[in-house]
Amino acid sequence: MNTGRGRWSIIVAISLALSLALAACSAGVPSPSLASGTGLTITAVAGPVCPVERIPPDPACAPRPVAGATVVVQDRQNKSVTTVVLDAHGAAIVALPVGDYVVQPQRVTGLLGTAQTANVTVVDGTLTPVVLSYDTGIR
Repeated sequence: MNTGRGRWSIIVAISLALSLALAACSAGVPSPSLASGTGLTITAVAGPVCPVERIPPDPACAPRPVAGATVVVQDRQNKSVTTVVLDAHGAAIVALPVGDYVVQPQRVTGLLGTAQTANVTVVDGTLTPVVLSYDTGIR
C-alpha cells in the first residue's frame, strides 16, 4: 500500500481548499469553483547541488526543492493578487480566475539572487505549471 500518495492527495486537496478560501476573502478577486481546477501549480527548485556535472547525471545531484520560498502573484497591473509560501516539497497550488499573471519569486536566504519572474496565462479548467529555478551558488 502506498500511503505517501494518499497523503499527498490529501495535502493537495487541503491546500486547494485553503487557497480558495483565501481567494474568496480577497476584495475584488472572484473565487473560481473548486471543481474547475483553474489556477497555478508553482514549484521551486535550487541547483546545482553537486560541484561537478556528472554524465550520466547522478540522481543525488538533482536540483532540490526550495521549501518555504515566498511567491507573490500579481495581475498585469502589478497589483498583488495573493502571496503563497511553498510547502516542504517546494510546491503550492494557487486557485485563480482566468487571466494573465506575473509570478514574482522572493529572495530566499542561503541562495544566490532570486528566481526569474514568470509571466503566465491561466486558462479555464487548467492548473498552469510554473517552475522557479534558484541558484545555490555551488560551482
